Amino acid sequence: MPTIEQARTWYQTNDQVHDFDHVMRVLKVAETLAELEGANLEIVRAAALLHDAQSASGSEDSRLEHHEAAAVFAAEVLEKEGWPPERILAVQDCIHTHRFRAGQAPETLEAKVLFDADKLDAIGAIGVARAFAFAVLDNQPLFSEPSDAFQKTLKAQPGEAYTAYHEFLFKLSRIKARMQTQSGKTMAEGRHAFMQAFFEQILEEVSGKK
Repeated sequence: MPTIEQARTWYQTNDQVHDFDHVMRVLKVAETLAELEGANLEIVRAAALLHDAQSASGSEDSRLEHHEAAAVFAAEVLEKEGWPPERILAVQDCIHTHRFRAGQAPETLEAKVLFDADKLDAIGAIGVARAFAFAVLDNQPLFSEPSDAFQKTLKAQPGEAYTAYHEFLFKLSRIKARMQTQSGKTMAEGRHAFMQAFFEQILEEVSGKK
């Protein structure tokens, strides 16, 4: 079983959005969901530790998207640990299907648990903080009113800023409806409510109403 100390070496990155702290938060939530839902803890733990690991592995194929590269790296790690092929495939399946923007939906219970744990870290107080951190890293403004076209299509127009509020409209506000497990849905309710209130407050402050 990969250890937390091993995992720490895989995330030596300046990306504060997908760093080791993110992985530890996902691991803790994934363990909670796995216990509540009756998922295989070993598969879930390995998948949580490895789901973004290619970013620091040195083996990333630049042609692969990060979830695909992470799945390749996971196989390398687990093969060295002596895991049987079917369990390695189970971990890879979790990693392949954990992305919100990926076309492949999670089907196994373990994959659904990882999906939910990763998405829960994208909403609530932590999710708001991550959205602003990503915008800052991308040199975006603190706030910019989305264009009418963005409001209709959820696609930024040429020259349009893509702020944390844009990301809220495009992705974060829709995560609650995408949760896969009952336990994940329950946890998402409170986080979604906080996030919704936060961005409503921002709109009121920017408008000068509060």
